[in-house]
Amino acid sequence: MSSNTAKTASQPPAPRRHSHTGDKVFRGVATFAGVLILAVLAAVAVFLLVEASPVFTGDSSKVTATIESFTGGQAHNFWQYVAPLIFGTVLVAALALVLAFFVAIGISLFISQYAPKKLATVLNYVIDLLAAIPSVVYGLWGGLVLVPHMYGFWSWVNRYLGWIPLFGGDDNGNIANPPRTIATVSLVLAVMILPIITSMSRDVFMRAPRLQKEAALALGATKWEAIKLAVLPFGRSGVVSASMLGLGRALGETMAVLMILSPGRTFSWHLLLASRQQTIAANIAAQFAESDSLGVSVLIASGLVLFVITFIVNYVARKITDKEVK
Repeated sequence: MSSNTAKTASQPPAPRRHSHTGDKVFRGVATFAGVLILAVLAAVAVFLLVEASPVFTGDSSKVTATIESFTGGQAHNFWQYVAPLIFGTVLVAALALVLAFFVAIGISLFISQYAPKKLATVLNYVIDLLAAIPSVVYGLWGGLVLVPHMYGFWSWVNRYLGWIPLFGGDDNGNIANPPRTIATVSLVLAVMILPIITSMSRDVFMRAPRLQKEAALALGATKWEAIKLAVLPFGRSGVVSASMLGLGRALGETMAVLMILSPGRTFSWHLLLASRQQTIAANIAAQFAESDSLGVSVLIASGLVLFVITFIVNYVARKITDKEVK
């Protein structure tokens, strides 16, 4: 009997059987969430395709007449109509990203690596608050506060940097109403996307491996060298994702552009000339109220183009981040 007792004591205890109900519920909820977002995306794409189909399959003469009424006879088919809008959309979003990117990286590095804890806490609240401000508020600020104060600055830029085509004037070298140009809009959009890029980059930098930074410092590296060797490589993919998220907001921004920009329909690189560029989103908002059913289809078709541009931007960003992770 004692041998049986010893044998029983030497055996490991039987594993406890855990219920898999919680795992199954979580898996089901996660799967449903993933399928739901795909279904919503597909529904948006189908809606845009269906509503835009009259532009491509309907009476071409009526479509041409509608487009000519939108553009004052400057465009006669859909691609002539939407091409300048694509140019303006990409140009203003790219400018906003260039203006905001390096400032956002500097702020996020300061918050995560240099600022005292109390100051960093305050700055975190400020950044998160700025990210939550509606775009119409930025538009009001840009139109009522920034625009009246930008005339002197843009005139100065044109006077001393007008030899650069981006900051040049018309054929006579003059600029008219420079605050209502794509340069001012890009500045406002840069302020809008700055907290988005800063917030995400800050979170990534704060999760950088501490041991790698301490090892770099122990080997004699300066604070900046340790950040360059340990923090920036770790956060590169996150910074790219944050930048593309900010770029996506700039591509689809409507109210701020509509309230500030003096629109035009040209492929102009002149940033200080008014009535030269327009974006897809602002154009839809400006013309939707007075459009008939076919006009709405034309506007939705341009929205479909913006949808494709946004999809391409996100696809490229995903490829870049996947490559960085590997």
